Amino acid sequence: MKIPFKAIAVLIILSLIGVFAYQAYWLTGLYSSMKKDMDNCLAETLQVSDYNEMMARCDSLKRNSNIDKYIKSSFEVDSIMTHAGNSYGIHIPNRIGLEINEPLSSTVDKNGTLELLTKYFQRGIHSQLDLFTEINLSTFDSLFNRTLAMRGIIFLPHRIEILKLHDEDTTIVRSLNYPPGFIPSKKADSFYYNYDLYNKRYYRLWVEPTDMLVFRQMKGILYTSFFIIIILGISFWYLTRIILRQKSVEEMKEDFTHNITHELKTPIAVAYAANDAMLNFKGAENPEKRHTYLQIIQAQLKQLSGLVEQILSMSMEQRKNFRLNYEEIDLKPMLETLIRQHQLKADKPMDCHLAMMDNTTIYADRIHLYNMISNLIDNAVKYSGEKADICISVTVCNGYVTVKVSDKGIGIPGDKQKHLFDKFYRVPTGNLHNVKGYGLGLYYVKTMAEQHKGSITVESSIGKGSTFILQIPGK
Repeated sequence: MKIPFKAIAVLIILSLIGVFAYQAYWLTGLYSSMKKDMDNCLAETLQVSDYNEMMARCDSLKRNSNIDKYIKSSFEVDSIMTHAGNSYGIHIPNRIGLEINEPLSSTVDKNGTLELLTKYFQRGIHSQLDLFTEINLSTFDSLFNRTLAMRGIIFLPHRIEILKLHDEDTTIVRSLNYPPGFIPSKKADSFYYNYDLYNKRYYRLWVEPTDMLVFRQMKGILYTSFFIIIILGISFWYLTRIILRQKSVEEMKEDFTHNITHELKTPIAVAYAANDAMLNFKGAENPEKRHTYLQIIQAQLKQLSGLVEQILSMSMEQRKNFRLNYEEIDLKPMLETLIRQHQLKADKPMDCHLAMMDNTTIYADRIHLYNMISNLIDNAVKYSGEKADICISVTVCNGYVTVKVSDKGIGIPGDKQKHLFDKFYRVPTGNLHNVKGYGLGLYYVKTMAEQHKGSITVESSIGKGSTFILQIPGK
């Protein structure tokens, strides 16, 4: 069952669309997830930087003052954490103004309890530490950048502000820009971290939209996805090209079958008719008629033999055991014989001029060289219109023998010349309906020329004729 090419093309396109759509969906979901993680990372970095900044101030106070005892009594870290770990509650001293004695395990899970414990513990430290020293915003920013770097974010322009809430009004206490010239745009995103037990003081972080930062982190995945899409696109394109080529070859094979059937039937029918005339209509009794009929039969059998020879050659050249029978050949007698034969069998007036030096020899397979040049002359006759004016020239240069067969026929369009030597290919002849063939002649010439380590090329212009150039090593 043959599937129409349109159906195959539709399936390929739908498959590509499906792959691209799924890839886009997956990348979109990944971007959303990474964007959310980035926002959480910035918020967590504010909290971690605040804690590290407090620890830095504590170390500074311990080194530079005599309040070690007060700090130790105010922040009994180990005892508070032990008590909290056992009871899942926290006790904030009364002087802070807030006391939580109720165990939290009844309302939140253990992880939530520890997170809430950490938050209140950190705020409790702030409430005591801020009595002795102010927040060092430069230290905070340095710790903030260092923490970002540990998380893979090397450089992030930002603005950090310390805000104080009075009733419903917010005042910027201090601010710092990094780098110093950075000014947040109207599209900048803001992140908040409250470090005060009474929700009166908090940090605010301004950064430009993190889209490009997320894209930079996704760079490897995006490059890989793009590479996969390119590979898939090229693969599908190559598959479509192969299918189109196979379809074209299939069509050419069908044309070849029709043409070769006609070409084989013609000499058989003519020979059969001549033989029938001699047997049934007493043609053999008349010496002249008998001679004529026998010549007709012989000519048709030669034509039939030539067709079979070319078809067999096409089959044999693909076999590994195909070998050429090289011998030294004098080109001039061969070409003169070919010219006489084509003049006799041509169905139109034919003038052929031969230009070459005497005793020009070539080392080649006689049968295949004969067939190659015969094909070129035959093509020149076929496409020469009402009269064939052909010139054959032979030159020897740089160890190569060059045979040029030129005509003044209809010529070959430039866009068709690249396919001229393809198997089963025939150039459209427009109104020249009498030109017959099956697309193997020039392919045979090209194949045999390559077997001889030579080449075949063509030079042609519409309305000015064509020149086929066959080059074969001389020795």
